[in-house]
Amino acid sequence: MLARLHSLTLLGIDAVPCEVEVDVLSKGLAPPTIVGLPDPAVRESIDRIRSALFNCGYSFPKTRSVINLAPADLKKEGPAFDLPIALGLMLGSRQMASEIARDYLIAGELALDGSLRPVKGAISMAILARQKKRRGILLPAANAREAAMVEGIDVIGVDRLNQAVAFLAGELPIDPTVVDVQEALAQASRYDVDFADVRGQEHAKRALAIAAAGGHNILMIGPPGSGKTMLAKRLPTILPPLSPEESLETTRVYSSAGKLPPETSLLAVRPVRSPHHSASAPALIGGGAVPQAGEVSLAHHGVLFLDEFPEFPRSILETLRQPMEDGQVTIVRANGRVTFPARFMLVAAMNPCPCGYYTDAQRRCRCSPHQIETYVSRLSGPLVDRIDMHVDVPAVPFVELRSQRDGIDSTTLRGQVLAARDRQHERFRSHAMLNAHMSARQVKRTCSLDAAGESILKQAINEMGLSARAHDKILRVARTIADLEGRENIAVEHLAEAVQYRKLDRRL
Repeated sequence: MLARLHSLTLLGIDAVPCEVEVDVLSKGLAPPTIVGLPDPAVRESIDRIRSALFNCGYSFPKTRSVINLAPADLKKEGPAFDLPIALGLMLGSRQMASEIARDYLIAGELALDGSLRPVKGAISMAILARQKKRRGILLPAANAREAAMVEGIDVIGVDRLNQAVAFLAGELPIDPTVVDVQEALAQASRYDVDFADVRGQEHAKRALAIAAAGGHNILMIGPPGSGKTMLAKRLPTILPPLSPEESLETTRVYSSAGKLPPETSLLAVRPVRSPHHSASAPALIGGGAVPQAGEVSLAHHGVLFLDEFPEFPRSILETLRQPMEDGQVTIVRANGRVTFPARFMLVAAMNPCPCGYYTDAQRRCRCSPHQIETYVSRLSGPLVDRIDMHVDVPAVPFVELRSQRDGIDSTTLRGQVLAARDRQHERFRSHAMLNAHMSARQVKRTCSLDAAGESILKQAINEMGLSARAHDKILRVARTIADLEGRENIAVEHLAEAVQYRKLDRRL
């Protein structure tokens, strides 16, 4: 008897529909055959399914079975086909009957005792079910809360194969899992760190507030121990909270990569990724034989912090240029292409020289001018050109280290950032659009200057040899500074402050 069920396979972070056809023949003693480009994990599923059926009190078909995973030209990967294949074998061998099985998308990995283990991409699965207008999805209970973040479908979570069989046969009613997305966001969106923890560095905090307000990339330059890492890790505390759409999209990336933290159904705080400088290009950008999301995609809607920036191999740093511009990464392989989202804020930190003390008034630098030039030149001009702001982070004086007076805190800075972003949303009529993302045409329309501003910008371009991209970035940063000040037009002081954030251009 032929049985058909609906399942899925993952292509990047997207779920692709896959039909599981199981034909249990009336004669023949050959072992089961799986066709449709299965990978080793899918081929091995037969042995898992056989043990799971026996341990749940069912029988494995003794006659020949053919299992087809359609479409046949798409490679099928992972153990998520265990549950639909097992149910298909039971339907095909008439051990169960169901009128609703084809109304659901089904996925799950079987243990040998018939229990179900969680699978990757539950949110993508739920989104696909909603797009295909399915009644709902049937999946492991461990994935149910994650999938229930997608509204409009029934999410049925089961712990064992027996429960899945009883539900589809109409013998065991199971209520769909329901989650309040807003409540989940409110409970999880808390931070344990604050900008008040950082002594001094008010100038750097100001620069980070500008970067957060406009979505600008920023490079911090300073000696060891000046607080660059502390500042970077506190940047998410002044960013706006994730919207439900942003949270769902970020969670989808983590879920598809199998990196969603245990007991977490929704990422409610902006991610901060800080890969080591020994990371490979596929680890940073994404890739592999089976394309996986890299650090730039795991930092989607969050912060990518690259400490010891010049220590990253130059060839790897150059791969950042395209996602910094486009907000996505496209990985091309011989059998197709996969696109991952990568709209992140780059926060980089570096020492001013190999020993680190070139700008430190208290420590003597031991580096020669040639060593300093070689160290800084590890960063290519085109890459630095794409970083909106270059900020000096000097060593903190003893007086400020021992001061009992707290500096500006995250709550104050966050209020300023939210107000500036509200002005941008009103200007662009889009919550996804920020000053850092403006096109050249939008820059021309929204960043007009008076005569004094034109003079300052002309002088900066001529003396620093800035590129057309750097010209636009200065105007974008100046626009953000004006938004922070609540000003409709860019004033001279806004432009002057934006220009001084391009200091590194003079050294490259």
